[in-house]
Amino acid sequence: MLNLLPLAATSTVVSASSTATAGSSALSMLVTLSPILLIVLVFYFLMIRPQRKREKKTTEMRNSLQVGDEITTVGGVIGRVVMIKEDSLVIETGADRSKLRIKKWAVQGSSTIHDESK
Repeated sequence: MLNLLPLAATSTVVSASSTATAGSSALSMLVTLSPILLIVLVFYFLMIRPQRKREKKTTEMRNSLQVGDEITTVGGVIGRVVMIKEDSLVIETGADRSKLRIKKWAVQGSSTIHDESK
């Protein structure tokens, strides 16, 4: 069969159809990836963000420890802070006042309430 369209008209038709195909493939890719993006957002707001808030609160608690505070360690040891160094604490435990040296990261909680008005 003989092609009656001029060469320029044929290339215009081909480029218009390739543009439409590229636009539809981008849209289909977006539709395909949207459930994955939704799952990532849900994980961020339900798991990652609350975990970061807890870590920040725990770090603030460990940095605000003072001599005399009653703490509980990760291992369950309860004691009173006697001395604070840069990355460790010395605590007294029990009636015989035995002393333990622990790392700050091992402090799970403090039962002493500080006045925040300072």
